Amino acid sequence: MHQLTYGDIKAATARIAGRVRPVALSQVDPGTIRTAHRDPLDDRSGQSCEVWLAMEFMQHTGSFKARGAQNFLQAHRDAGTLPDAGVTIASGGNAGLACAWAARQQGVRATVFLPTTAPAVKVAKLRGYGAEVRLVGSEYADALAACEEFAAATGALASHAYDHPLIAAGAGTLLEEIHARIPGLDTVVVAVGGGGLFAGVATAAQAHGIRTVAVEPENCRALNAALTAGRPVDVTVDSIAADSLGARRASATALHAAQQVGVRSVLVADDEIVRARQALWDHHRVAVEHGAATALAALTAPDHQLPGRDLPTRPAAASRGYRPGSGEKVCVVLCGANTDPSDLVEPIEH
Repeated sequence: MHQLTYGDIKAATARIAGRVRPVALSQVDPGTIRTAHRDPLDDRSGQSCEVWLAMEFMQHTGSFKARGAQNFLQAHRDAGTLPDAGVTIASGGNAGLACAWAARQQGVRATVFLPTTAPAVKVAKLRGYGAEVRLVGSEYADALAACEEFAAATGALASHAYDHPLIAAGAGTLLEEIHARIPGLDTVVVAVGGGGLFAGVATAAQAHGIRTVAVEPENCRALNAALTAGRPVDVTVDSIAADSLGARRASATALHAAQQVGVRSVLVADDEIVRARQALWDHHRVAVEHGAATALAALTAPDHQLPGRDLPTRPAAASRGYRPGSGEKVCVVLCGANTDPSDLVEPIEH
Protein backbone atom coordinates (compact mmCIF):
# COMPACT_ATOMS: atom_id res chain seq x y z
CA MET A 1 0.00 0.00 0.00
CA HIS A 2 1.27 3.46 -0.89
CA GLN A 3 2.12 5.43 2.27
CA LEU A 4 1.00 9.04 2.07
CA THR A 5 3.89 11.51 1.98
CA TYR A 6 4.28 15.25 2.05
CA GLY A 7 5.46 14.97 -1.56
CA ASP A 8 2.00 13.61 -2.48
CA ILE A 9 0.40 16.69 -0.94
CA LYS A 10 2.76 19.06 -2.77
CA ALA A 11 1.94 17.29 -6.05
CA ALA A 12 -1.79 17.57 -5.31
CA THR A 13 -1.40 21.28 -4.52
CA ALA A 14 0.10 21.87 -7.96
CA ARG A 15 -2.42 19.59 -9.69
CA ILE A 16 -5.57 21.28 -8.39
CA ALA A 17 -4.28 24.86 -8.33
CA GLY A 18 -6.99 27.12 -9.75
CA ARG A 19 -9.55 24.28 -9.69
CA VAL A 20 -10.75 24.71 -6.09
CA ARG A 21 -11.63 27.70 -3.95
CA PRO A 22 -8.94 29.01 -1.57
CA VAL A 23 -10.02 28.52 2.03
CA ALA A 24 -11.51 31.52 3.84
CA LEU A 25 -10.25 32.13 7.39
CA SER A 26 -11.98 33.94 10.26
CA GLN A 27 -10.50 34.71 13.68
CA VAL A 28 -12.56 33.95 16.76
CA ASP A 29 -13.01 36.86 19.18
CA PRO A 30 -10.14 36.86 21.71
CA GLY A 31 -11.07 35.26 25.03
CA THR A 32 -13.86 33.13 23.56
CA ILE A 33 -11.93 29.86 23.97
CA ARG A 34 -10.61 28.98 27.43
CA THR A 35 -6.95 28.10 27.82
CA ALA A 36 -5.31 25.46 29.96
CA HIS A 37 -3.17 26.17 33.01
CA ARG A 38 0.38 26.81 31.87
CA ASP A 39 3.82 26.52 33.41
CA PRO A 40 4.66 29.88 35.05
CA LEU A 41 8.15 29.65 33.55
CA ASP A 42 6.66 29.64 30.04
CA ASP A 43 7.05 33.15 28.57
CA ARG A 44 3.67 32.87 26.85
CA SER A 45 1.77 32.26 30.10
CA GLY A 46 -1.00 34.75 30.71
CA GLN A 47 -1.72 35.26 27.02
CA SER A 48 -5.04 34.15 25.58
CA CYS A 49 -4.96 31.65 22.75
CA GLU A 50 -5.52 32.74 19.15
CA VAL A 51 -8.18 30.68 17.39
CA TRP A 52 -9.00 30.72 13.69
CA LEU A 53 -11.84 29.04 11.83
CA ALA A 54 -11.04 27.55 8.44
CA MET A 55 -14.32 28.02 6.55
CA GLU A 56 -13.83 25.06 4.22
CA PHE A 57 -17.59 24.54 4.06
CA MET A 58 -17.50 27.36 1.49
CA GLN A 59 -15.61 25.04 -0.86
CA HIS A 60 -17.25 23.72 -4.06
CA THR A 61 -20.04 21.26 -3.14
CA GLY A 62 -20.03 22.51 0.46
CA SER A 63 -17.12 20.52 1.89
CA PHE A 64 -13.38 19.81 1.73
CA LYS A 65 -14.11 16.68 -0.31
CA ALA A 66 -13.93 18.67 -3.54
CA ARG A 67 -10.13 18.84 -3.12
CA GLY A 68 -9.61 15.08 -3.05
CA ALA A 69 -12.13 14.39 -5.80
CA GLN A 70 -10.53 16.94 -8.09
CA ASN A 71 -7.06 15.55 -7.37
CA PHE A 72 -8.21 11.97 -7.95
CA LEU A 73 -9.91 12.59 -11.29
CA GLN A 74 -7.32 15.06 -12.57
CA ALA A 75 -4.54 12.56 -11.84
CA HIS A 76 -6.40 9.88 -13.80
CA ARG A 77 -7.11 12.35 -16.60
CA ASP A 78 -3.40 13.22 -16.77
CA ALA A 79 -2.52 9.49 -16.87
CA GLY A 80 -5.15 8.70 -19.51
CA THR A 81 -6.92 6.23 -17.21
CA LEU A 82 -10.44 7.69 -17.03
CA PRO A 83 -12.73 4.94 -18.45
CA ASP A 84 -15.78 5.45 -20.68
CA ALA A 85 -17.93 4.01 -17.87
CA GLY A 86 -17.03 7.01 -15.74
CA VAL A 87 -16.44 7.05 -12.01
CA THR A 88 -18.33 5.51 -9.11
CA ILE A 89 -18.19 6.07 -5.36
CA ALA A 90 -19.96 5.06 -2.17
CA SER A 91 -20.52 7.99 0.17
CA GLY A 92 -22.54 9.18 3.12
CA GLY A 93 -23.07 12.29 1.02
CA ASN A 94 -20.20 14.78 0.90
CA ALA A 95 -17.70 12.61 -0.98
CA GLY A 96 -20.39 11.69 -3.47
CA LEU A 97 -21.20 15.35 -4.03
CA ALA A 98 -17.55 16.13 -4.61
CA CYS A 99 -17.10 13.16 -6.95
CA ALA A 100 -20.18 14.16 -8.96
CA TRP A 101 -18.98 17.77 -9.19
CA ALA A 102 -15.45 16.79 -10.24
CA ALA A 103 -16.82 14.27 -12.75
CA ARG A 104 -18.93 16.98 -14.32
CA GLN A 105 -15.84 19.19 -14.51
CA GLN A 106 -14.01 16.36 -16.29
CA GLY A 107 -16.94 15.51 -18.56
CA VAL A 108 -17.43 11.95 -17.26
CA ARG A 109 -20.37 10.10 -15.71
CA ALA A 110 -20.70 9.58 -11.97
CA THR A 111 -22.70 6.83 -10.24
CA VAL A 112 -23.00 7.42 -6.49
CA PHE A 113 -24.06 4.85 -3.90
CA LEU A 114 -25.42 6.11 -0.56
CA PRO A 115 -27.05 4.53 2.47
CA THR A 116 -30.78 5.13 2.72
CA THR A 117 -30.08 7.26 5.82
CA ALA A 118 -28.32 9.96 3.76
CA PRO A 119 -29.91 13.41 4.24
CA ALA A 120 -32.38 14.33 1.53
CA VAL A 121 -30.59 17.62 0.95
CA LYS A 122 -27.47 15.71 -0.13
CA VAL A 123 -29.39 13.36 -2.42
CA ALA A 124 -31.06 16.31 -4.13
CA LYS A 125 -27.73 18.06 -4.62
CA LEU A 126 -26.18 14.92 -6.09
CA ARG A 127 -28.88 14.69 -8.70
CA GLY A 128 -28.39 18.39 -9.35
CA TYR A 129 -24.79 17.66 -10.32
CA GLY A 130 -26.03 15.10 -12.83
CA ALA A 131 -25.03 11.99 -10.91
CA GLU A 132 -26.96 8.74 -10.95
CA VAL A 133 -27.88 8.07 -7.30
CA ARG A 134 -28.43 4.59 -5.89
CA LEU A 135 -29.58 4.19 -2.28
CA VAL A 136 -28.48 0.90 -0.68
CA GLY A 137 -28.58 -0.33 2.93
CA SER A 138 -28.58 1.61 6.18
CA GLU A 139 -24.83 2.20 6.63
CA TYR A 140 -21.90 3.38 4.54
CA ALA A 141 -20.48 -0.17 4.45
CA ASP A 142 -23.59 -1.42 2.64
CA ALA A 143 -23.30 1.26 -0.03
CA LEU A 144 -19.59 0.51 -0.40
CA ALA A 145 -20.21 -3.17 -1.12
CA ALA A 146 -22.76 -2.30 -3.81
CA CYS A 147 -20.37 0.23 -5.33
CA GLU A 148 -17.58 -2.34 -5.55
CA GLU A 149 -19.91 -4.78 -7.33
CA PHE A 150 -20.93 -2.06 -9.80
CA ALA A 151 -17.32 -1.14 -10.57
CA ALA A 152 -16.39 -4.79 -11.19
CA ALA A 153 -19.37 -5.28 -13.51
CA THR A 154 -19.09 -2.07 -15.55
CA GLY A 155 -15.43 -1.11 -15.51
CA ALA A 156 -16.19 2.24 -13.88
CA LEU A 157 -13.29 3.86 -12.03
CA ALA A 158 -13.83 3.24 -8.31
CA SER A 159 -13.17 6.25 -6.14
CA HIS A 160 -13.39 6.18 -2.36
CA ALA A 161 -14.81 8.52 0.24
CA TYR A 162 -11.51 8.64 2.15
CA ASP A 163 -9.26 5.58 1.78
CA HIS A 164 -7.13 6.48 -1.24
CA PRO A 165 -3.79 8.34 -1.34
CA LEU A 166 -4.97 10.75 -4.05
CA ILE A 167 -8.09 11.59 -2.03
CA ALA A 168 -6.13 12.12 1.20
CA ALA A 169 -3.42 14.12 -0.57
CA GLY A 170 -6.05 16.40 -2.08
CA ALA A 171 -7.52 16.99 1.38
CA GLY A 172 -4.05 17.81 2.68
CA THR A 173 -3.83 20.79 0.34
CA LEU A 174 -6.12 22.56 2.81
CA LEU A 175 -3.36 22.59 5.44
CA GLU A 176 -0.89 23.97 2.90
CA GLU A 177 -3.18 26.98 2.40
CA ILE A 178 -3.77 27.42 6.14
CA HIS A 179 -0.04 27.25 6.87
CA ALA A 180 0.69 29.91 4.26
CA ARG A 181 -1.98 32.23 5.66
CA ILE A 182 -1.44 31.86 9.44
CA PRO A 183 2.25 32.38 10.30
CA GLY A 184 3.37 30.59 13.44
CA LEU A 185 0.41 28.21 13.57
CA ASP A 186 0.83 25.75 16.46
CA THR A 187 -2.16 23.43 16.16
CA VAL A 188 -4.81 22.35 13.67
CA VAL A 189 -8.04 20.76 14.94
CA VAL A 190 -9.91 18.49 12.54
CA ALA A 191 -12.87 16.11 12.74
CA VAL A 192 -12.30 12.48 11.72
CA GLY A 193 -14.62 10.03 10.00
CA GLY A 194 -12.76 7.50 7.90
CA GLY A 195 -9.65 9.64 8.07
CA GLY A 196 -9.03 11.09 4.61
CA LEU A 197 -9.05 14.72 5.72
CA PHE A 198 -7.18 13.90 8.92
CA ALA A 199 -4.49 11.87 7.13
CA GLY A 200 -3.84 14.59 4.57
CA VAL A 201 -3.88 17.42 7.08
CA ALA A 202 -1.76 15.59 9.66
CA THR A 203 0.84 14.58 7.06
CA ALA A 204 1.20 18.16 5.86
CA ALA A 205 1.10 19.51 9.42
CA GLN A 206 3.93 17.27 10.55
CA ALA A 207 6.07 18.58 7.68
CA HIS A 208 5.56 22.09 9.04
CA GLY A 209 5.99 21.23 12.74
CA ILE A 210 2.29 21.77 13.49
CA ARG A 211 0.45 19.47 15.91
CA THR A 212 -2.87 17.90 14.90
CA VAL A 213 -5.88 17.26 17.12
CA ALA A 214 -8.09 14.50 15.70
CA VAL A 215 -11.67 14.84 16.99
CA GLU A 216 -14.34 12.14 16.87
CA PRO A 217 -17.81 11.69 18.37
CA GLU A 218 -17.78 9.28 21.32
CA ASN A 219 -19.88 6.80 19.38
CA CYS A 220 -18.16 7.19 15.99
CA ARG A 221 -14.58 6.55 17.07
CA ALA A 222 -12.99 4.52 14.27
CA LEU A 223 -9.60 6.24 14.51
CA ASN A 224 -9.38 6.13 18.29
CA ALA A 225 -10.35 2.45 18.25
CA ALA A 226 -7.62 1.78 15.67
CA LEU A 227 -5.07 3.54 17.87
CA THR A 228 -6.13 1.46 20.85
CA ALA A 229 -6.01 -1.82 18.89
CA GLY A 230 -2.89 -0.94 16.91
CA ARG A 231 -4.72 -1.71 13.65
CA PRO A 232 -7.91 -0.61 11.85
CA VAL A 233 -10.96 -2.27 13.44
CA ASP A 234 -14.70 -2.06 12.91
CA VAL A 235 -16.69 0.09 15.33
CA THR A 236 -20.37 0.73 15.89
CA VAL A 237 -21.69 3.96 14.40
CA ASP A 238 -24.20 5.89 16.49
CA SER A 239 -23.86 9.67 16.54
CA ILE A 240 -25.69 12.78 15.46
CA ALA A 241 -22.69 13.39 13.19
CA ALA A 242 -22.80 9.92 11.60
CA ASP A 243 -24.00 11.24 8.23
CA SER A 244 -20.50 12.63 7.59
CA LEU A 245 -18.31 10.98 10.28
CA GLY A 246 -19.96 7.56 10.26
CA ALA A 247 -17.21 5.36 8.80
CA ARG A 248 -17.17 1.95 10.44
CA ARG A 249 -13.38 1.64 10.03
CA ALA A 250 -10.55 4.16 9.76
CA SER A 251 -8.05 3.80 6.95
CA ALA A 252 -4.58 2.35 7.51
CA THR A 253 -3.24 5.66 6.17
CA ALA A 254 -5.09 7.57 8.89
CA LEU A 255 -3.83 5.21 11.58
CA HIS A 256 -0.25 5.66 10.41
CA ALA A 257 -0.65 9.44 10.52
CA ALA A 258 -2.22 9.27 13.98
CA GLN A 259 0.70 7.27 15.36
CA GLN A 260 3.17 10.06 14.60
CA VAL A 261 4.52 12.45 17.22
CA GLY A 262 2.38 15.55 17.75
CA VAL A 263 -1.06 14.02 17.23
CA ARG A 264 -3.80 14.00 19.88
CA SER A 265 -6.93 11.80 19.69
CA VAL A 266 -9.97 13.51 21.20
CA LEU A 267 -13.55 12.33 21.75
CA VAL A 268 -16.58 14.57 22.25
CA ALA A 269 -20.17 13.85 23.25
CA ASP A 270 -23.09 14.40 20.89
CA ASP A 271 -24.60 17.09 23.10
CA GLU A 272 -21.34 19.06 22.89
CA ILE A 273 -21.41 18.76 19.10
CA VAL A 274 -24.94 20.13 19.05
CA ARG A 275 -23.92 22.96 21.36
CA ALA A 276 -20.89 23.89 19.21
CA ARG A 277 -23.00 23.87 16.05
CA GLN A 278 -25.56 26.15 17.69
CA ALA A 279 -22.79 28.47 18.92
CA LEU A 280 -21.45 28.84 15.39
CA TRP A 281 -24.91 29.93 14.31
CA ASP A 282 -25.49 32.20 17.32
CA HIS A 283 -22.15 34.04 17.15
CA HIS A 284 -21.06 33.77 13.51
CA ARG A 285 -24.29 33.09 11.60
CA VAL A 286 -22.58 30.00 10.20
CA ALA A 287 -24.74 26.92 9.60
CA VAL A 288 -22.51 23.83 9.41
CA GLU A 289 -23.26 20.13 9.58
CA HIS A 290 -22.70 18.27 12.83
CA GLY A 291 -19.48 16.73 11.49
CA ALA A 292 -17.95 20.18 11.07
CA ALA A 293 -19.08 21.30 14.52
CA THR A 294 -17.38 18.23 16.00
CA ALA A 295 -13.96 19.86 15.56
CA LEU A 296 -15.00 23.02 17.41
CA ALA A 297 -16.65 20.96 20.15
CA ALA A 298 -13.20 19.77 21.21
CA LEU A 299 -12.34 23.35 22.25
CA THR A 300 -15.69 24.21 23.83
CA ALA A 301 -16.38 20.95 25.70
CA PRO A 302 -16.10 20.83 29.53
CA ASP A 303 -12.59 21.16 30.90
CA HIS A 304 -11.60 17.52 31.47
CA GLN A 305 -8.28 17.40 29.67
CA LEU A 306 -4.57 18.01 30.15
CA PRO A 307 -2.78 21.20 29.07
CA GLY A 308 -2.49 21.48 25.32
CA ARG A 309 1.27 21.01 25.10
CA ASP A 310 1.41 17.76 27.07
CA LEU A 311 0.91 15.56 24.01
CA PRO A 312 1.62 11.84 24.30
CA THR A 313 3.93 10.30 21.71
CA ARG A 314 1.49 7.49 20.84
CA PRO A 315 -1.99 8.70 21.88
CA ALA A 316 -3.97 5.49 22.24
CA ALA A 317 -6.16 6.93 24.99
CA ALA A 318 -8.31 9.86 23.93
CA SER A 319 -8.80 13.08 25.84
CA ARG A 320 -12.27 14.48 26.42
CA GLY A 321 -11.69 17.71 24.57
CA TYR A 322 -8.66 19.88 23.89
CA ARG A 323 -7.67 22.98 25.82
CA PRO A 324 -5.10 25.22 24.07
CA GLY A 325 -2.24 26.67 26.05
CA SER A 326 -1.82 30.40 26.62
CA GLY A 327 -0.51 32.05 23.48
CA GLU A 328 -1.19 28.95 21.39
CA LYS A 329 -2.25 29.64 17.81
CA VAL A 330 -4.96 27.20 16.74
CA CYS A 331 -6.94 26.65 13.53
CA VAL A 332 -10.23 24.71 13.64
CA VAL A 333 -11.33 23.20 10.34
CA LEU A 334 -15.06 23.62 9.64
CA CYS A 335 -15.17 20.96 6.97
CA GLY A 336 -18.73 20.92 5.61
CA ALA A 337 -22.15 22.55 5.58
CA ASN A 338 -24.44 20.22 3.66
CA THR A 339 -27.08 20.30 6.34
CA ASP A 340 -30.68 21.16 7.01
CA PRO A 341 -30.47 24.32 9.16
CA SER A 342 -34.10 24.14 10.31
CA ASP A 343 -33.08 22.69 13.70
CA LEU A 344 -30.92 25.69 14.54
CA VAL A 345 -32.65 27.80 17.16
CA GLU A 346 -32.72 31.58 16.93
CA PRO A 347 -30.89 33.14 19.88
CA ILE A 348 -32.98 35.05 22.41
CA GLU A 349 -32.40 38.79 22.15
CA HIS A 350 -31.67 40.60 25.41
